[in-house]
Amino acid sequence: MSAVLPPVTPGPDTFATADRYRPITSHLAIAPPVSVVIPAMNEAENLPYVFKTLPDWIHEVVLVDGDSTDDTVAVARELWPGVKVVRQTGKGKGDALIAGFAACTGEIIVMIDADGSADGNEIVSYVSALVSGADFAKGSRFANGGGTDDMTFVRKLGNRALCAAVNRKFGARYTDLCYGYNAFWRHCLDRIELDCTGFEVETLMNIRVVKAGLKVQEIPSHEYLRIHGVSNLRAVRDGLRVLRVILAERSNRRFLRGRSRTSPMLGATPGEVS
Repeated sequence: MSAVLPPVTPGPDTFATADRYRPITSHLAIAPPVSVVIPAMNEAENLPYVFKTLPDWIHEVVLVDGDSTDDTVAVARELWPGVKVVRQTGKGKGDALIAGFAACTGEIIVMIDADGSADGNEIVSYVSALVSGADFAKGSRFANGGGTDDMTFVRKLGNRALCAAVNRKFGARYTDLCYGYNAFWRHCLDRIELDCTGFEVETLMNIRVVKAGLKVQEIPSHEYLRIHGVSNLRAVRDGLRVLRVILAERSNRRFLRGRSRTSPMLGATPGEVS
């Protein structure tokens, strides 16, 4: 799937080989193209801060516009002329991410928020984890080296409780649960089959990668304060939605396990872009 560019002796095929790799650091170059998905609605003021931190070796940026009434799309095109804009037809963050993932052409997909809370310079850590053998690189604000400037005590407490529930019920070892900065190989989408339209999509992804037996590596990440605007997050409302996902996935696991015992034939079920 990937490789580190080795030292080479100049020869007739040297430059043809080197062209297949993108330099990431002085010690690492990769062949797989990387797509970055940014769901955004009325984030024109924040996008300059987001795009400023994105590495120039990224293959493509996919902006999913949730029917913005400001200059979100125009600003994105000015900042990143080759940006691929997906017009979201549904509602919710999960719906936006699903539309964005479908539009990606890269082998590695990175999902990042548009409010300026995430540092695009961290993408190299996510990509490094993937090319080193992980299937899913999961950002964590509470892993050693991570942090957050944007969580109230109530949200921290809720995140910790929900994270503990997922770890106990699904055998995960997460230190963070509801965080939107993640990266994964595109083929993972075939294993987790996302069908969630709201904010709780992040929890659903974290649960299903564990259920699918994919190799997960947590990446320490620092979450900064939203730069402009007001967050749509509501601790109690969103916490209950996350809890419903956890309970539903637990019930679904029991249902599938029961069917597999009684039916040996059980198998896998097989936006506008501008």
